Amino acid sequence: MTNTQFELRGFNHVALVCSDMQRTVDFYSGVLGMPLIKTVELPDDIGQHFFFDAGNGNSLAFFWFRHAPDGVPGISHPEEKPGFGEWISAVSSLNHVAFDVPAEKFSEYRAKLKEAGVRVGPIVNHDDSPSQVATEMHEGVYVRSFYFQDPDGILLEFATWLREFTPEDVRHQPATGTDRRPPVDA
Repeated sequence: MTNTQFELRGFNHVALVCSDMQRTVDFYSGVLGMPLIKTVELPDDIGQHFFFDAGNGNSLAFFWFRHAPDGVPGISHPEEKPGFGEWISAVSSLNHVAFDVPAEKFSEYRAKLKEAGVRVGPIVNHDDSPSQVATEMHEGVYVRSFYFQDPDGILLEFATWLREFTPEDVRHQPATGTDRRPPVDA
């Protein structure tokens, strides 16, 4: 499975918006250990743009805009973590950022976050069953993960791939805009 159109090497950066850059630096550098690698003051005093090293040449960036409106849980980002509440978000919103972590450090990292006071969700064994979650590990589990949120409620995930994908893993017809339905409570 090779991209024949473009030589993409991963993400240069993913840019999010925060309400408090200092709090964001404290969380991403202090709690998650991501080095702050570049800071920018935006022109006309509109805000800041900071970049954190996410590993393997990838960066996670944040904008802080002086006049940014507050996010709306359930619209601009999920209200909660999967397993704790509603995690649907609006079209063109960012639902979550998943960081790839080594399988052998998965449980250790979850414990470290809890020790740091971060509320983490349960471990999720993602599989192809109807519920898409296995209560026990088996060879069909393709990724293991848990979710948590940053200080602004941005949903984050630590995930570890457990197997390589094959052409048989691509077997669903893509949904279209005409398949969408109004929200249940609308």
